[in-house]
Amino acid sequence: MHLKPYTLYFFLFFITCTFSQKKSKETLLTIDGQEVSVNEFLSVYNKNLDMVQDENQKDKEAYLDLFINYKLKTKEAYAQGLHTSPTFIKEFGGYQKQLSENYLYEQDVTEDLIKEAYARSYQEVNANHILILVSQDAKPQDTLIAYTKIKDILAKAKSGQDFEELARTYSEEPNAKETAGNLGYFKGFSMVYPFENAAYATPVGEISDILRTTFGYHILKVNNKREVPNEVTTAHIMISTSAEHSEEEAEKRINDIYKKVRQGEDFGALAIQFSEDSSTSKNNGELARFGSGRLNAPEFEKAAFALKNPGDYSEPVKTAYGWHIIKLIERHPKQTFEESKPELYKKVKSNERSKIVIETVNQRIKDKYGFNRDRNALAFFNTYVTDSILKRKWVYENHPTLKTTLFTIGYNKYTYDDFAKFIEQRQTKSKVFQDKDMLLNIYYEDFEGEKLMHFFTENLEKDNEEYASLIAEYRNGLLIYDLMQKNIWEPSKNDTLGLNTYFNANRENYRWKSRVKASIGATADPQVARQIQQMMQSGKSNDEITATLNTHDKVQAIMTTGVYEPDHQALPENFTPKKGISEVYAPTGNKDTKIRQYIVVDVEEILPAAPKTLEEVKGKVASDFQTHLEAEWMKELREKYVVKVNKKALK
Repeated sequence: MHLKPYTLYFFLFFITCTFSQKKSKETLLTIDGQEVSVNEFLSVYNKNLDMVQDENQKDKEAYLDLFINYKLKTKEAYAQGLHTSPTFIKEFGGYQKQLSENYLYEQDVTEDLIKEAYARSYQEVNANHILILVSQDAKPQDTLIAYTKIKDILAKAKSGQDFEELARTYSEEPNAKETAGNLGYFKGFSMVYPFENAAYATPVGEISDILRTTFGYHILKVNNKREVPNEVTTAHIMISTSAEHSEEEAEKRINDIYKKVRQGEDFGALAIQFSEDSSTSKNNGELARFGSGRLNAPEFEKAAFALKNPGDYSEPVKTAYGWHIIKLIERHPKQTFEESKPELYKKVKSNERSKIVIETVNQRIKDKYGFNRDRNALAFFNTYVTDSILKRKWVYENHPTLKTTLFTIGYNKYTYDDFAKFIEQRQTKSKVFQDKDMLLNIYYEDFEGEKLMHFFTENLEKDNEEYASLIAEYRNGLLIYDLMQKNIWEPSKNDTLGLNTYFNANRENYRWKSRVKASIGATADPQVARQIQQMMQSGKSNDEITATLNTHDKVQAIMTTGVYEPDHQALPENFTPKKGISEVYAPTGNKDTKIRQYIVVDVEEILPAAPKTLEEVKGKVASDFQTHLEAEWMKELREKYVVKVNKKALK
């Protein structure tokens, strides 16, 4: 599920557990007479205790203030009528649909699909295919023409004619003449489900039977099947090809660093010192483990999977993000079925496979609540709806028959009229159909499925106590987000005078530390470090130093220039700001230290600690200003609503 950032915050921070009937219903507090139980508070407290960063607020009495603020915001959101806004109703409806699906999808329905997906996640198929285009709603004569074409091509392929030549000659796939229909290697969830099934069912070297997808008719030839490589953990050093570096500069810099790696210098130290991937550089360049197809960088994956043993590293590799040197840290064993199950479950729900599940689930709803349908309805609509629907221009018109009941679900009744209005709206979001019968059948299935889901969702909050608790927290989370947006976040963005006033009153909280404008020389060799120091003392520039010390085959020194605060990663940990050329700083020997190279610093200028301007720190000030406004607003809510705490129950 995808929640707005602040919605997710409120949801996670205040989500409650299922309330057991056995738990105490003693009142802990009231807000304008509305009771809140001890049970509700304890459920929230125990659920979220580990998420509270302020140790003082882990005390129940202190935590109660956070809880009261949450309840006050919820009450104020209803008071401002935010629960009736069209935006809230639409967004909450989306969350309601997503959450209810967790209770709708029964495990036994999806178990076989998950097992199948698991098996396919560890095997890749390489295949060529031939496609004859035909839409799903094509006229029968057009469908027959397409089928006859693919049937003739299949006969040629089965007789031994070269499959790639047949693809170049007959396939209607774009670029088939260049690719010969080659799809490379793919695994489960990479292709439409019917095509995937045919690929895995066809033996290597064989040609499949004819299959139909949303694109048309296909045949495919399986060239090979192979095991998917194990997931790996790697580290990398990256030099970006952003605006900071030209292509030539980035390539030169990565090659210099690569020479240092080959010279035996510590990979992690080089990553800390030089890598421009800020998310990994501080951790020796280490990336989270990944598997085939997980990264949006095929060149990176190919190089990473080609590394055989932990400690092996690649030559510089170019991707869309820049240049990389990749080091293999660990190859991981394949996940077990139970470990893979949660992720595969999500994929099955969002894939074409879900249609199989939905059909079964819809039948269960019908069986549980009762379902009756008028089987003559589509015959009426075939006459009532004109051919203008094929151009998406059909206009609803009243008709006596529209009062007829189309179907019932439990105690809910839906009429022909409901479906007619659905058709008029649905056509605006629909693709163009060629066949009216198929269009009406598809629209009816959508309409019936929508109403089945709606009925199930509406009754779920009454029937399932756990769902009722969770959906209440989603509802409140969204309301509080909208409340904060309306009362704090948006107003603060436009309150320029207030922001300036707040900044001027709190200037001492926003200051630069003392900084140095300096050139920094880094090397793994103490003798080279002394050479760097001597050349700095003789007035040599960075370019002159690197030209002297670095050769085509060996990089001994890397020089950088900039303005640095004392804790910058490029400076030694024990660096003392002093104008002029420093001593040679040696590595501390601690494997966890941020610098493991010999460093010389030439300080050109020491910039004293000074207040920051508003422009320099505007983002931080804006955030603090919002926090200040919220605190003041909460005081107003405490005055608006009468909060009474049952001290005995709290104790």
